[in-house]
Amino acid sequence: MEDINIQNSIVEKGFFDIAIDPSLDLFFEIEKLKKQKNAIILAHYYQEPDIQDIADYIGDSLGLAQQAAKTNADMIVFAGVHFMAETAKILNPKKKVILPDLKAGCSLSDSAPPDLFKVFKNKHPNHTVITYINCSSGMKALSDIICTSSNARQIVESLPEDQPIIFAPDKNLGAYINKVTGRNMLLWNGACMVHEIFSLEKITKLKIRYPDAKFIAHPECEEPVLAIADYIGSTTGLLKYSEQSTSKIFIVATETGILHQMQKASPDKTFIPAPPNNSCACNNCPYMKLNTLEKLYISMKYELPEITMNEEIRLVAKKPIDKMLEISHALGL
Repeated sequence: MEDINIQNSIVEKGFFDIAIDPSLDLFFEIEKLKKQKNAIILAHYYQEPDIQDIADYIGDSLGLAQQAAKTNADMIVFAGVHFMAETAKILNPKKKVILPDLKAGCSLSDSAPPDLFKVFKNKHPNHTVITYINCSSGMKALSDIICTSSNARQIVESLPEDQPIIFAPDKNLGAYINKVTGRNMLLWNGACMVHEIFSLEKITKLKIRYPDAKFIAHPECEEPVLAIADYIGSTTGLLKYSEQSTSKIFIVATETGILHQMQKASPDKTFIPAPPNNSCACNNCPYMKLNTLEKLYISMKYELPEITMNEEIRLVAKKPIDKMLEISHALGL
């Protein structure tokens, strides 16, 4: 009866208030569950360090989509946010996809409601719609090609220069791609709350304080912040740059979760999170941080909450993702 009540709680609430024996070795128990259930844990770089350390694969949105497309696991446990787990389900309709906390949403995804975007799209019928992967399945179903911050430039440049393009939902990434490609894409007015919170004034002061530091930033940041960056790149791009650079100090403008991997890859280097424009820890994504090791364990044990999807939407949403993966493979990304 207790197990039934727990399962009902998981389904209804999408989060857990379940007491776990504090002496339980969660790393051991999760590894055991992975073997028992033929499960794979996919984790985004923005997850807490413990989850990154137990994951089978850690990556950005492109890498995670690629791993989800080729896994042989029976169950995919997605330590990320809702749109990422949805993408895994779109690519694996016969596999069970679990998200540790259903409330792990995304401010950027929320900024593009499919019904409103459909009206916008219909006003520009001759445009190709390139949509950033940080969006709902409904948005993906309205798109021609999906992209990530790792491949957005290459995806855009794969289209003829005279082809009109709508880029959604991130206006900052879209503006950056317009700048580096010389295109004039029509941008949807969406943004990520984490990447818009960085303080240009505080970052400038940090650069003065640490004159030898390299300032590296994600293209979801606002243009004034990107204008003073030494390097702009996707989460994976930032990680690789920090590994390959001879610099010893880095100021990092993206979600702080990536600093764990940066420090592991370069233990002799110093990584400073770029400060937000207020005193809160706003460069931590509150949605990403909803997932915990305890929730991961419980979700694997009970195989809940499970991501389900309307098959008609799934099939339509899969086409632009397949197109992205096809272009990325052809370009060796």
